[in-house]
Amino acid sequence: MAATAETKTARRLQVLTSHPADSAARTLDLEREGLDALRATLNHQLREPFRRAVAILATARGRVIVTGIGKSGHVGQKVAATFASTGTPAFFVHPSEASHGDLGMILRDDAIVAISWSGESVELGNILTYSRRFKVPLIAITSRSDSALGKQSDVVLEMPRAKEACPHGLAPTTSTTMQLALGDCLAIALLEAKGFTAHDFSVFHPGGSLGASLKFVADIMHTGDRLPLVSEDRIMSDALVTMTQKSFGCLGVVDGKGRLVGMITDGDLRRHMGPELLKARVCDIMTKKPDTLSPDTLASAALQEINSLKRTQMFVVDKGKPVGVVHVHDLLRAGVA
Repeated sequence: MAATAETKTARRLQVLTSHPADSAARTLDLEREGLDALRATLNHQLREPFRRAVAILATARGRVIVTGIGKSGHVGQKVAATFASTGTPAFFVHPSEASHGDLGMILRDDAIVAISWSGESVELGNILTYSRRFKVPLIAITSRSDSALGKQSDVVLEMPRAKEACPHGLAPTTSTTMQLALGDCLAIALLEAKGFTAHDFSVFHPGGSLGASLKFVADIMHTGDRLPLVSEDRIMSDALVTMTQKSFGCLGVVDGKGRLVGMITDGDLRRHMGPELLKARVCDIMTKKPDTLSPDTLASAALQEINSLKRTQMFVVDKGKPVGVVHVHDLLRAGVA
C-alpha cells in the first residue's frame, strides 16, 4: 500500500515539474495524427461512402436529424447547427428523449446522421429501429462498420482508429475531434453541392460581427440626393461647392448619360493646387476610370478593397451609373472588421 502511495506521489511530482505547454503540444500532435489518418481515409476507402452520404443528405426532402449520446452527442449538436447555418435544415434529437416521444420529430422525408465512436451505444437503439421501420435513410459516423449502428445503416462513414490524447486512453479527445471534422466535411460538401452563396449565408447570420461582414454594400451606401455628383463640363469653383455640401471628401464626375467617368478627391485638389484651380474644368482635374464597387459586394470585401487601395471612400456603380457612395467610416460603424 505504501509503495502504491509513493508511486502516485512520484507521478504527481513528475506532472507538476513538467510544463503544461508540453502536455498541450502532445495533445495537439495526437489529435493532428487522427485528422491526418481521417484525411488519408477520405482519399481511399471512405471516398465512395462519403459521396453516397452527401447525395442522401442533398436530396432529402425533409430535415437532417443528427443524434448521438455523451460526447458524440455534444459533437452532434454542433454538427446540426453547422448544417442549419449553411443551408441544410437540421436539428439535434437526443436519443434518450427520442425514446420518450421525440421520435415523432423524425419524418419519413428526413435523413438521420447518427454519431457513435463504438457504434454500440444502447441509447441509439430506438432511433435505429424507427429509421428501419419507416425507411428513413440512416448515415453512421463510427469507427466500427461491424457494430450495431454500422450494420443498421444505409451508409457507414467508418473513421480510422486513433489514439486518444487522454494519457489513459479513456476521455474522448482525438475521436471527438475527428467526428467534428467529418461533420464539418459533410456540411461544406453539402454547401457546395447546393450552391449556397454568401448572400444565402447572410440570411442565417444577421447578428454580430459576422452578420455585419455579410451585409452588402447596397445595405450601407449613401444614395439619392446624398451623392456628391457633378457633370464633367462644370468648373471647379462650382464643383467645390457641391463637394463641401456633401462632405464625403470626394466628387463623382458623370457624363451626359449619367455614367461615372471620373472622381475627384482631396488628394487630387492638393496635387492641382494653384491660382488656376477654381477656373479649371472638372474633367481636367478628375482621376479618370476610378475604382468602384458593385451594390452586391460584401461589406467585408468592400473594406478590404478600400484598405488595399489606401482610400477612404468609393463610389458604387450599377451598369456604369453611380448609385451610391460608401465611406470607410460607414463600414466600421456597421461593425465590419
